[in-house]
Amino acid sequence: MAALTEEQTMIRDQAQAWVTEQAPVAKFRAMRDSGVEQGFQAETWQAMVDMGWTGIIVPEQYGGSDLGYLTFGIVLEETGKQLTASPLLASALVGASALLLGGTEAQKQAWLPKVVDGSEILTLAVDEGPRHAPNAIALQAEKTADGFSLTGRKTMVLEGGSATALIVATRTSGSAGDAEGITVFLLPADTAGISRQVLKTADSRGYANIDFEDVLVGEDAILGELDQGAELLTDILDRGRAGLAAEMLGTAAQAFAMNLDYLKTRVQFGQVIGAFQALGHRAAILFSEMELARSCVEAALQGIDGEAPSQAQLCSLAKCKAGAFLHHMSNELSQIHGGIGMTDDFDAGFYLKRARAVEGAYGNQAFHRNRYAQLLDF
Repeated sequence: MAALTEEQTMIRDQAQAWVTEQAPVAKFRAMRDSGVEQGFQAETWQAMVDMGWTGIIVPEQYGGSDLGYLTFGIVLEETGKQLTASPLLASALVGASALLLGGTEAQKQAWLPKVVDGSEILTLAVDEGPRHAPNAIALQAEKTADGFSLTGRKTMVLEGGSATALIVATRTSGSAGDAEGITVFLLPADTAGISRQVLKTADSRGYANIDFEDVLVGEDAILGELDQGAELLTDILDRGRAGLAAEMLGTAAQAFAMNLDYLKTRVQFGQVIGAFQALGHRAAILFSEMELARSCVEAALQGIDGEAPSQAQLCSLAKCKAGAFLHHMSNELSQIHGGIGMTDDFDAGFYLKRARAVEGAYGNQAFHRNRYAQLLDF
C-alpha cells in the first residue's frame, strides 16, 4: 500500500468504520429486497455528503476539500468492501472530473457546489451498445439557430435512473468511429425530449437506458470545445476507470478476507481446511494477485494526481488488473464455500454479481489489454 498521509489515514479509518457499522452488506441486501428503483438508499447518500466525500477532488473555492484522486480511491475501496450503493463514483468523481477538466468558470461555479452538497447528481452517458466503445459514438447533435438538437440513445448509464444532470458524449460532425467530431454536453436530466428506462440488473444498481429525441441545448452547455471532445472524454473516462478499479479492489479484498476466515474456521477431516496444501496454495495465489492489483490501482490514482504522462496506460492497467483479480476472486469465494456459496442466503452471490457488472463498465479486460498495447505501440 502507498504511504498515506495522516489525513488520508484518518479518512480511510473513518470510511472503514462507517461502511462496516452503517452501510454493511446487510443494508445492501435490505435495499435490494425493498425494490428501491434508484439503486441506493437516500440516507446512505446523504451521510456520504455530510462526511464530505462528495468534495474530495473539488477545489475549496467550489466547496470541496481538494484532497486528490488517491484519497478518493481510498474511500471507494472501503465502500467497495461492503458493496455500499451510491452515486459517489458517478457524480462526485466522474461528474466532477468532467467539470474540472472541461468546464468554463461559469459552469464550475454553477455546478460544482451542487455536486458537493449532493443537490445535483451527475453521470456520464457514453455507450450506445452492448460494449464499451467511446470511439463509436453516433448520438447526433445537430446545429440549430439557438444551439444544438440531440437525438439518439445511451445504454447502461451508471446511476442513470437517479441522475439530475447528464454529461453526454455526442457527435457533432463526422461519423461513428471518427476521432474528430465528438462534443461533450452537460444538461439537466429533465430537459424536454429526454426519457429514461430504468434497468433491472444482476447487481441491483441504478442503471438506465436514456433516449434523446430532439433535445434542445444551448452552446453554453458544451464542456470543452466543439468537435474536439475526444481527448476530454478520454480523460474523464480514465478518472472513472481508476476510481472504479479502486472500488473493485475493495470488493475483491473483502471477498478474499471472507475466504481467509472460512479457511481458518471450517473443519473437515479433523482439521481446518486451510491446513490442506491445495487450498493454502490457492489462497497464496489470490493474495499475490490482490497485491499486484493494489499496486496498479494506486499507481493510476497517483499518476492522475501527479499529472503523469503515462496516466492513460496506468488507468487501463489498473482497470484490467482489478477486473481480472475480482473475476477470479469472486469465483473462488463461491467455490471454496461450496454449497452455501451458491445460495442467496450467503453474501457470496452479491460479490459475484457485482463483479460481473463492473468488469464491463468503462471497458472490460479485453478492451483495456488492447488499449494498453496500442498506447505502447505494440
